[in-house]
Amino acid sequence: MRPKGTSGGWLWSLALVALGAVLLANNFLLISGFNVSALLPLILVVVGGIALVRGDLLGDGGGKNFGITRGSVENAALEISAGPVDVVAYGLQREARLIAGQYAPDSRPDLQVDGVNARLRMDRAATPFFSLTPWQVALARDLPWKIYISTHLGQVSVDMSDLIVDGGVVATGFGDIQVTAPHEALAPIYVRSTLGNIRVSVPPGYNTKIVVRTTRLFSLRVDEARYSSPETDVYVARDPAPDRPEAVIYVNGTFGDAYLL
Repeated sequence: MRPKGTSGGWLWSLALVALGAVLLANNFLLISGFNVSALLPLILVVVGGIALVRGDLLGDGGGKNFGITRGSVENAALEISAGPVDVVAYGLQREARLIAGQYAPDSRPDLQVDGVNARLRMDRAATPFFSLTPWQVALARDLPWKIYISTHLGQVSVDMSDLIVDGGVVATGFGDIQVTAPHEALAPIYVRSTLGNIRVSVPPGYNTKIVVRTTRLFSLRVDEARYSSPETDVYVARDPAPDRPEAVIYVNGTFGDAYLL
């Protein structure tokens, strides 16, 4: 887990003190010909510094850890609308939990349970605008997940190598995507980026078929030692383990490159 940021507040304090001192000096004519708008670059530098140091612009906007017990849940769906926030998802190592991870203020998963079925939703619209903390979620490995993750200005990394996936969509507007093929897929997975690169990795022994739709502006680079191509636009991981179920991943984009690793 990424720890909650604790630094960065001193940057705000220093910036406010410096700005107040300059404006006070200007009011008392101690500085002649001073243009307040000249401070705009300094403000941008401070804001950028805060984002780099603590990953957030709010004083209490750092990530907060959470965990939800599994209970009687046997099937689950995860829906993430992250907006400009980066998302990292992977398999949960701790048993007896449904999901755990890190979230920004007010974006803790909204959980709805209907019998043995669970639906969790994380919505950027519920989070303060200046909260830029990446979201990290770890999912239970012993039940099937429907996964829907989208951002319009953020990167997504989803490691499904330990997961059972019952279909899903991973999409970005402006942002790269990194996907690791699932342990088992009950339905196809769709991966799309409007402006960004897509990297798909397949662990050794996994039985994975990847269908890539290329265009003049969205090209493909393949590790031919890892994949064969039985037909146009279709790539199959070499040397799958016997009796391992096939996972199907569809990849397409508008501007960028796809990499099969």
